[in-house]
Order: sequence, then C-alpha cells, then structure tokens
Amino acid sequence: MKKRAVALLTLFAVSLSVVACGGDDKEGSVENTTEQTAAAEGTENGTEATEEEEEEEDLPEGKYRSELTNELIDDDIKDQRPIAVMVDNESIALPHYGLSEADVVYEMMNSTMNGRITRFMVLVKDWEEIEQLGSIRSVRPTNVILAAEWNAVICHDGGPFYIDEYLAEPFSDHFSGTFSRVNNGKSREYTEYILPGDLEKNFKNSGVEREYTSYYEGEHYQFANEDNPVDLSGASDAIDASLVDLPFPHNGSYLEYDEDNQVYNYFEYGKAHVDPGNDNTQLCFKNLLIQSCGYQQYDEHGYMIFDCYNTTGGGYYVTNGKAIPVSWKKEGMTSPTHYYDMEGNEIELNTGKTYVALVPVDDWLDLVIE
Repeated sequence: MKKRAVALLTLFAVSLSVVACGGDDKEGSVENTTEQTAAAEGTENGTEATEEEEEEEDLPEGKYRSELTNELIDDDIKDQRPIAVMVDNESIALPHYGLSEADVVYEMMNSTMNGRITRFMVLVKDWEEIEQLGSIRSVRPTNVILAAEWNAVICHDGGPFYIDEYLAEPFSDHFSGTFSRVNNGKSREYTEYILPGDLEKNFKNSGVEREYTSYYEGEHYQFANEDNPVDLSGASDAIDASLVDLPFPHNGSYLEYDEDNQVYNYFEYGKAHVDPGNDNTQLCFKNLLIQSCGYQQYDEHGYMIFDCYNTTGGGYYVTNGKAIPVSWKKEGMTSPTHYYDMEGNEIELNTGKTYVALVPVDDWLDLVIE
C-alpha cells in the first residue's frame, strides 16, 4: 500500500518563523571581538587571523558553472538570459520536443477544470542550441511571476486577459505567437514550436535585452560542490523517496528513482515521457522541489493564480532516493524562491537538472512519497 505524504502542519509554522526571525542581532558583540583581536595582534581590523579566503574553483578555460544547473557551460553565455517556454501538456500535444534538454522544468495546475490539467514551463539557458522545443501554448499569471525570478524571457502564445497586468510589469519581457509552425497532422493549436532562428528573430525585432537586466537579483539556487554532493540519508527527518507520485489527476505525473544513474525519471499518462528530438531520451532530473501552494480561482472557467510570492509554504526536497521536508518563501515577484530545511538553513541542490512542482494545497494530502 502506498504511503501518504503527511502534510506537516508545523512545517508552515517553521517557514513563517524563517521569514520573521533571521537570528539574534549579534552585531555589537562581533564588533567588540574584532576590536579586541585587532588590539592584541596589532592589526588594523583583526580580520587577518579570523577570516579564511574562500578557494576559487579552477575551472576549464572558457567555462563557468551555470546558475540554473551548476553544470559547466560556455562562458560566452554567462550573462545571457534564459527563456521560459510554455509547453502544452494535454495528451494530444505529445510527444514534446526539447524538454529533455531544458535546465529547469516547472509543472503546475493550469486550470481547475479538465481534471486540473497541468502545463509545463521550461527554462533553457543555452537557447541558441535549440533544434525544436514545444509545442507552445498560452501563459498564466503564476508563470509570469515565476519566470521573473530568473529574469527569463517568456515564450508563449497569448493567454487570458488576467495575464495583462503581469506582462505590463517592466521586468516581464515576452514573445507571443511569433514562433514556427510545424505540420504534424494536428490542429493548429498544437503546431507551434521554437525552431532554429526563431529566437534570434524575436530578439532582433523586439528590442528585448538578451543579457540580464537590472531586475535580475542574482544567482538562484544554492549548489553543493560536485565533490561533496548532498546526501539526505543522514538527516533525521529524511524519508525514502524511490517514488514521487503527484496529485495531478489529469495526466498522472510521477517520478521514479533510477539508482544506477542517480536521477528521477518522469512519467505521465501511464508511460515514460520521451523526447523524439533527443533520441527518445526520457525526461529526468537530479533534484525535485515539491511545493504546497494555495491559489485563487478567477472565474467559473477555471482560470486561477497560485499564491507563490509574498508568502511562505511547505514542501519537500528530493534527491538521490531520499526526501526531506522544507519550507519555502518568495518575497517579491523578481525575488528567487528560497528553500529551507526544518532548522532554517537554506538547502543546497546537487548539480544537474531540477523539477519544480506546485501542488495545490487542497490536494497536498494526496501526494505520495515512498
């Protein structure tokens, strides 16, 4: 029998305390200690004996560590903004192209109707290498808010009028309905994809900045050193996580841990999610971030927005076959979402791709981790 992931009520209290309490103010005692040390050692500020310089990693020439995955990528695109692409997740839209090569993949309820159908938002840093990505569909307010924390350019095809006020924000650059059509034998709404040259054309014709703008608040996730990866098995609150079964009834998303490759393989609609644009590679991830999130429904058509900023919540961090409970907070639209363990420490992720699921709070008890 499947084990039900318990919604820890104390998790939310802990997460609120993370926001409210940043620790005791010890500024005065630190200054006094520094002055005493300086006097004793005859130095000007006393930091020579108490501070150790962090050793910078010796990276290969022309490479840097991606702010999305911590993987080594070309230094030429260090300041290049990622794109955030809206991808249809109705069964008729399958197979998806290009998702296996995305850096971060979000999945969340797109509407309270139609079995709470989900939609993907995929982030790609090195978008010049895209051969085919999609199919492209409309955007929702939640996606605009989450894309903003990466300073990403949203790629979509329209959306309900509820998006207008969010896309009007100065940080919300986007391209809509300006991508290629592929004759795949399906109706028109399932035929739009990003193909080579599409993004170059969009940047050239729009004046949208290719490089990070002043709204970029800096690196997003905290990553562990590759030589010392995160091992959750030693955490007192860790649970086994060979299966993560999400409460997404329309498409039945779940992820299974592949111990040989140390990644989580993604399945939906009862089968492996494969990418025909990448030799039918199965979609997989090193890190999973599962967030419990409230939402507001706009109307009877199911349009909605998640309560994903200026708030806190609970969730799980999953990697290498284990999961720990976490709290999360996002202080503003352009602020990154931060994740904390139950002691209030910001977690570190392992190097690799990350999957982020926003689970409606009223479905949280149906989440299965075992």
